[in-house]
Amino acid sequence: MPRIRHTTLACSPGCTVEATLELFGGKWKALILYHLFEDGVLRFGELRRRLPNVTQRMLTNQLRELEADGLVSRTVFPEVPPHVEYALTELGKTLKPVIQALKKWGDRYAHSVQRNKAGDRD
Repeated sequence: MPRIRHTTLACSPGCTVEATLELFGGKWKALILYHLFEDGVLRFGELRRRLPNVTQRMLTNQLRELEADGLVSRTVFPEVPPHVEYALTELGKTLKPVIQALKKWGDRYAHSVQRNKAGDRD
């Protein structure tokens, strides 16, 4: 399915938020970015191990989209077996505060849910 691309970001007050979410929306892109922030450079297999529930095809597609959007770079080393590394580009690195904010919010939310569940048992 082709991705919708904004040709202008002057369409509505929330248009830039929508355009930003298109870059790393979905189930796996934000997690890929998070692991690249944490580890710097990762090989494809290392990303697979960090994301055990993603299929090889989905991970490949998500990495290709991140690369096409200029957020991730892909370096291929001419070896047998092939050695491919992924890293954040300078543009990708600018998303670090966004991903950190999502993690912080998620940690607080998870803690809140746990606290509420514990309260329900009392």
